[in-house]
Amino acid sequence: MKQAVTTNQVTYQTARRGGGKPTKVALIGAGTVGEEVVRLLRNRPEFELVGVLVRDPARERAFTGWQELVTTNEDVLAGVDVLVEVAGGTGNAADLSLRHLAAGKQLVTANKAALAERWAEYLPHAEEGRVHFEAAVMAGTPAVGVLAGALRGSAPVSLHAVLNGTCNVILAMMDEGSSFAAALAEAQRLGFAEADPTLDVGGFDAAHKLTVLGRLAFDPALTWQAVHGATRGISDLTEQALAAQAQRGRRVRLIGSIVANSGRWEAQVRPVSLPVGHPLLTTGGTNALLFTGDPVGTVYVRGAGAGGGSTASGVLADMLTAAAGSSGPRPLASAAPVPLTASEASDGVEEL
Repeated sequence: MKQAVTTNQVTYQTARRGGGKPTKVALIGAGTVGEEVVRLLRNRPEFELVGVLVRDPARERAFTGWQELVTTNEDVLAGVDVLVEVAGGTGNAADLSLRHLAAGKQLVTANKAALAERWAEYLPHAEEGRVHFEAAVMAGTPAVGVLAGALRGSAPVSLHAVLNGTCNVILAMMDEGSSFAAALAEAQRLGFAEADPTLDVGGFDAAHKLTVLGRLAFDPALTWQAVHGATRGISDLTEQALAAQAQRGRRVRLIGSIVANSGRWEAQVRPVSLPVGHPLLTTGGTNALLFTGDPVGTVYVRGAGAGGGSTASGVLADMLTAAAGSSGPRPLASAAPVPLTASEASDGVEEL
C-alpha cells in the first residue's frame, strides 16, 4: 500500500489511491462556479467538503444540502488541507487565501484579479508549489499548465490571446449592426455581461489574465501597473468602424499580446482587426491562445474560457493535483531572453 505524500509539513492522501482518509476542503464563494464545484465534489469520495464560506447564507443555492454547507463563519476554513477560492476580487477572499497559505497549506484559486494585482504576496508560496491556479485563465481550457510546463522547453517569441468572452459576445452583435450600448444591454440581459461591465469591456479582465500568463512564460517581474497602462477596451468602438472592417473581410476582437519591443517584453490588451478565418477570431465564451516559441513553433489552444462547468473543471483538476501533493505551476526564475528583433504580429493581425 502506498504511503501518504508529505509536502510543506502537510500530509495529503493521494487522490489516485481510491481509499483512505479523504482530503478535507473548504470553498470560498458559492456563485456559478462554486455551485458547480460543489456538484462535482458530490461524486468525488476522495474529498470531504466541510463548508462553503459566503456573504449571504440565506440566499438559495443550486446544490442539495446547501443549508448545512454555507456559512459566514470563517472558522470553517481552519483545519482543511486544501482551500478553494472562487469568490474573486482583491479583498477579503484574497486575504483569507493568503492566511491559509501562510499556514503552509495548499490553495486552489480561480482569482485572476488577486493573482495579477497582489502577486508579490502569493509569490513565496507559489515558489513552494502550493498555489494552483489553472482555472484563473481560460477556465478549464489548459493555458497556465501548458505555459508553465511543456512550453518551458522553448524560448518564447510571442503570445496572442482572446481572453474575454463577454467582449466576444458584444463585438459579434456589433458585427450585425448593433451599437455598443445596445449590444451591451443585450449581453447583460442574456447573462453574458455583469451589471457593472467595466472589468470586461474596459479590457481589465483580459489584462489580469494576460499578466498571469506573462509572468509564467516571459518575465516574472511583469507588473500589473505596466499591463493596466497598456490596456484599451472596446467601449469606444462604433458599429460603423466594425462595418468598415467587415467590408474588408475582417472582424474586430479584443486581443492580449506579449511581444518583444526595443529589447524588452511588452504586454498590451486592445481591439485589433483579424481576417475572417483567423484562429483568434472566436465567438461567444470561446477563448484562444497562440504561443510562438523556438524551437517548438506556434502552438494553438482553444476552448471554453468561462462558465460554471468549464471553470469548475479546471478547479477540480487543480484540487486533484494539490491533494496528491504535487506542485502547482512554478514561477520563472528570471526573464526569458528577448529576441534581438521585434516580434512580428500574428499573421493577419492589424492594429486599429
